[in-house]
Amino acid sequence: MDPALTRNGLENRGNTARLGALIAAFLGLAAAAHTVVAAAPEAKAAAQTVAKLSDADNTCLACHSFEGMEKKFASGEKLSLQVLGASFAQSVHASAGCAGCHADVDVAKHPGPAKKFKTAREHSLAFTGVCRNCHEDKFKLYEGSVHEKLLKSGVDAAPVCTDCHNPHSVKARAALASISGVSCRKCHEPIFDAYAASMHGTARGKLGHSAAPICADCHRAHDIGFAGASDRLKAACLGCHQGVADVHARWLPNAARHLDVIACAACHSPAAERKVDLRLVESGTQARVAEGDGNAELENRLAAADKDGKGIDAIELWNVLREINRDRGEGRTTLRGRLEVRTGVQAHQLADKSQALRTCETCHRQGADPFQNVSVSIIGVDGRPLRQEVQKEVLTSVLSVDSMGGFYAVGGTRIKLLDLLLVLSVLGGLAVPVGHQMLRWMVRRHLRLQAEAARAAAGAAAGGEASGGPSGPGASRAPGK
Repeated sequence: MDPALTRNGLENRGNTARLGALIAAFLGLAAAAHTVVAAAPEAKAAAQTVAKLSDADNTCLACHSFEGMEKKFASGEKLSLQVLGASFAQSVHASAGCAGCHADVDVAKHPGPAKKFKTAREHSLAFTGVCRNCHEDKFKLYEGSVHEKLLKSGVDAAPVCTDCHNPHSVKARAALASISGVSCRKCHEPIFDAYAASMHGTARGKLGHSAAPICADCHRAHDIGFAGASDRLKAACLGCHQGVADVHARWLPNAARHLDVIACAACHSPAAERKVDLRLVESGTQARVAEGDGNAELENRLAAADKDGKGIDAIELWNVLREINRDRGEGRTTLRGRLEVRTGVQAHQLADKSQALRTCETCHRQGADPFQNVSVSIIGVDGRPLRQEVQKEVLTSVLSVDSMGGFYAVGGTRIKLLDLLLVLSVLGGLAVPVGHQMLRWMVRRHLRLQAEAARAAAGAAAGGEASGGPSGPGASRAPGK
């Protein structure tokens, strides 16, 4: 029996009419149903869709199509048991039928004693095992996702299958051409609204451009990871925007380095606030250091490093990094700086490329805004980054030189002591050839003066002899003496 028929013809007829409809369904009196459906073209179309279902499924719908049918839990919560026949007939589960998921139901004894669940959530968790019977591959992906890690860490609200997929109306992903049916918005509404207003959401929603990315295209559908926890999002951007490295290289100096240490949204969300995140990474692989992966107390260690609550300073950061390397092996852990936007909402406010930041002074000047907010981060047990605030002076401290290789913005992160040492080294380098030339000049001048004095003396002596003047011993005596 069609739900439209239920609403239009039987909703207010009371228990007698409901019992009659139930008996009619069990006896297979389809002719009576078609007679009533003929009164409304929309209901007729829906009934024809329901007619595609098996007799067994229509038997179930004879009861479950009624609005108001529900299950009550000990907690006082209620779960709707209404199934819209037309929606179910169009779902990917229609071929499996009701018994495909509810194989434990004995029609002869149904409804019978209900299974005892204290809460609606307990009911949802129990039914995920049913989904696994057919979708083992998706379960394997889900088990490595941030959603599953949240669930294991004790966050009961973390989504499971039925939170994202209504089992009675689920359709193939290819059918979700618009953004109206995206289940992500139920938990991530502020982020979804930012996406919907972005260039991607606009293209997908208003223009109907199905090639524009939707949530699962960047974050994936089942093995969802936190975007800021890896370089997965960068790979997603470059996957669609192929050749972007070459395009940037045409106008951006050292483009490869920029793409490596700057998140795409930092330039393509022009209204966003930016910050520097110092990631703890493995020195060799550059993989993020994760809490619980042999590093059970990293979060507490970082928090304890901020002794005055004003953010970790350069000395405190240097000390905690030294302690981590002492425990994990010398030189294994280092910091990798990355320029990012401050919130997930801002990361989704992507604008048209014509509005992207192209002015070097945004970052490459003293006191630039992106370098006023700094954090140090690791990956938590649930897959999300755990951040601890860091004093901005860390970026301009000589103690940070060794730990932040590859992240240096001329002007923005200038280390004055290094500038002084650079000047001294340049002057020192120049002093050697200049000093050498000065010494050569002084020696040559001295030798030249000596030679000139010798020549002058020799000339004076030669001139005296030529004039007959006294030139030897006794020449000074008077004549005749």
